[in-house]
Amino acid sequence: MATQQTKSQDELASKGLVSKQPENIKEENEGEEEIEEAAVVVPPDSGWAWVVMVASFLCCTVIDGIVFCSGLIQEQLMAEFGVSKAYVAFVSSLLSGCYLMAGPFVSAMANRFGFRPVTITGAIFAAICFGLSYFATSVEYLFLIYGVLGGIGFCMVYIPAVVIIGFYFEKWRALATGVAMCGSGVGTFVFAPLTKILLKSGWRYTLAIQGIIVLSCALFGLAFRPIQPITLSVTNEEGDEQEKKKLNGHGNTVAPTPQLHQAAFTKPLPEGRFAYSMPNSAHNTYMGASQRNHYPTAQEIFKGMNLERRPSGTAQGSKGTELKQLRKSQPTTPNGDPQQLTFNLHKELTTVGENEEEAENDNLLETEAKPVTIQARRHTVSGRRPQDIGKRSAAAAHEAHHGQSHSSSRPMYRDDIFFSGSLTRIPQYQSQTSLAYHMSVTRLPTKQDMLEDRQKGCRICPEAVRRTLSTMLDTTLLKSPAFMCLAFSGFLTMMGFFVPFTFLVDRAKAAGMDEQAAYGVLSGIGVVNTFARIVCGSLSSFPAVKPLWLNNFALTAGGIATICSGIVINTATQWTFALFFGICIACFSALRSLIAVELIGLEKLTNAYGFLMLFQGLAATFGSPIAGGLYVMTGSYNAAFYFAGGLILLSAFLCYPLTWVSRWEERRNEKLTPLPAA
Repeated sequence: MATQQTKSQDELASKGLVSKQPENIKEENEGEEEIEEAAVVVPPDSGWAWVVMVASFLCCTVIDGIVFCSGLIQEQLMAEFGVSKAYVAFVSSLLSGCYLMAGPFVSAMANRFGFRPVTITGAIFAAICFGLSYFATSVEYLFLIYGVLGGIGFCMVYIPAVVIIGFYFEKWRALATGVAMCGSGVGTFVFAPLTKILLKSGWRYTLAIQGIIVLSCALFGLAFRPIQPITLSVTNEEGDEQEKKKLNGHGNTVAPTPQLHQAAFTKPLPEGRFAYSMPNSAHNTYMGASQRNHYPTAQEIFKGMNLERRPSGTAQGSKGTELKQLRKSQPTTPNGDPQQLTFNLHKELTTVGENEEEAENDNLLETEAKPVTIQARRHTVSGRRPQDIGKRSAAAAHEAHHGQSHSSSRPMYRDDIFFSGSLTRIPQYQSQTSLAYHMSVTRLPTKQDMLEDRQKGCRICPEAVRRTLSTMLDTTLLKSPAFMCLAFSGFLTMMGFFVPFTFLVDRAKAAGMDEQAAYGVLSGIGVVNTFARIVCGSLSSFPAVKPLWLNNFALTAGGIATICSGIVINTATQWTFALFFGICIACFSALRSLIAVELIGLEKLTNAYGFLMLFQGLAATFGSPIAGGLYVMTGSYNAAFYFAGGLILLSAFLCYPLTWVSRWEERRNEKLTPLPAA
């Protein structure tokens, strides 16, 4: 049966490319029709989404809490293994570094297998690594098991927990992201005193208990269930009404018989390429796949449609709820199960949230799809009529339909998946309806991607993985001066980021502060970080507030406070330092995606985040050991804090001319871009 199904799919694919006509094209073959469709995930913005937000918050609490407090075990490790502070610092720095550097690879795994499996697997893997660390016989053993492997496990929990917020929220994305990221501050507040208590029983016992706590993230990951995409299709208004009116035993409308959906761009060319592909030379990347901007979006597939601009007076509050009625009217299968939503694109794109304004706004501007660097051609889907499909076995039809649904909900195929701010800051969101926006940022899976998803067994590196990696690690972005300034600034910030967490308690105790008060200051950074993220997220929602300015101010204040924090060491001065440093790290973490979008555009955000995670992870790996080496050479912790504060301050200075650099780069690119031929 599998062989026959594959053969039929190849036959369908070979007939799948036609030109767009003003009206529906009559079929040349009675057994075949041309349909156009794409699957788009629309965030629910309510209901289970809030459960996902709480689960994400708890994951961030556990993961960031342990990472930020991992340096507290260093004293006992130095005493047991007889190593220097600079060398032992690699134990915690490898944990924090690998937890960031593994980001692009974990993102690719999440794109292929989903958020839930990756989170659960990562939690179990990290818990095992912490358990094995109990039996460590050397610091090098901890480097590998606790630092490298444990960091990778942490990344497998952290990345899905952060990214899934953008998958579930539209209207409330900024709020939900802010609440989830508050787990970082809450984790520091909770795990600082908890680690102090556990260390009384030894570092081995501490790691074992933390491993059990990490295992709880597997339970939180169960909440990360996938979202069923909405299938957009251009249908005939005078379609087969008889099939639509069939009722099942429950009295509900029966969904039309599932069709063997093909990707909207699967016609093979003589060279062996797909119809939407770039020339073969574009595929000669080190990942074996094209970057994501070589793939069409759902909006480009339907670019012949009239996507109307939202009038300036339209209330923005209705955007996040305009598709709720569509979800409520979702049909069911004969068994009573919910069927994937399919509706008429001609009707929905002109009525979503704009019914009242249409009569009075006949001259609304039409949004043209953004041109892409692919051969200009229309992409359609070729399929069989439901009657013909019904002749196949039900199992084969269900398998094909299920495979298409899974492939089309790839989270990393969305351009805005890493955007953590309010969508109102994105021009594409402001200028069109909600559905049109989601179409414009959703890139569709290829035929090969869909076939791999349906096939049984495990592939070493499927296209969903290779395509994500090629997008996140596209080296052409390294030619952008604006991005390189931003990336190097982030590199310097992260090199000094973990130094205070690692050495603050030791410096306070060496200066004569009470140990309990010293741990209280470390917890205080977490408290300030929590509230500062909420305030920073709220401020960044206002169009008048520039995220880059806010970031520059926070980094400048944090750098100066870090440098001056050792002049006088007492409870008051250390809490003052905790205030400024907590605000600094909160703004740095919350504003990265907003700044990147302003500088290089939404379509390159995923690419930027891939390199930012690599650069920042590399910096985190070596920052604390270098600071530890400075302590060994000078005998003073102040040198370590001068090092960290100086780097943070320098990173702020690099960000000050970013606006000018970005404008200069835009002017340069305009001059280098050839004029279109007449």
